[in-house]
Amino acid sequence: MAVKAMNFKMDEIDINEMKQVASVYHMTVTDVIKEAVREYVGKMKQDPFYKLTANVQGADIEESTEILDEIESLSDDDLSISSVEQVRV
Repeated sequence: MAVKAMNFKMDEIDINEMKQVASVYHMTVTDVIKEAVREYVGKMKQDPFYKLTANVQGADIEESTEILDEIESLSDDDLSISSVEQVRV
């Protein structure tokens, strides 16, 4: 996999905290950032909105907003498991 460089700005407080973590764990700041991004992206990919829209490349902002509104309107009862079925292949 190709490695590409990125530039971005962060608050000095966040940079200092990353440096402190990197120092304690004998890591580079780059490795701290990479790990944080991997964890965040993994978490976001588990989000129902992402799962419902990730394969919908042509969805515009209006459609995405509509989907998100529908998801947010679901109650705990809507999200409860109503039955379990096990299938063996």
